[in-house]
Amino acid sequence: MLRQGSLFRVPAAADGETVDVLLARPGLRIERIVSTGQSTPPGIWYDQPEDEWVALLAGSATLQWGDGSLVDLAPGDWLLIPAHIRHRVEATSVDPPCVWLAVHAAPAP
Repeated sequence: MLRQGSLFRVPAAADGETVDVLLARPGLRIERIVSTGQSTPPGIWYDQPEDEWVALLAGSATLQWGDGSLVDLAPGDWLLIPAHIRHRVEATSVDPPCVWLAVHAAPAP
């Protein structure tokens, strides 16, 4: 079935992040995530079993790695987070909303 949409037609500000799964297949998931000031709760870390390629399409964000270092992202920036690399979202912009494109894939053998 044909599906289409717009990565930039973002929902009105919500109480939390909005995650839209654009495509899901075994070993692959593509999401559009809209953040409006959310961050990962203190003490919580992501440690995912799959690789995650993420691109920031709009807004700004800061990620923190398990070693305490930070990376700031601006529109057009992307990064690959290998499986089991501890990370958290330190901050996301409110205006404009932070729009992410995230691709989760099984790690390379």
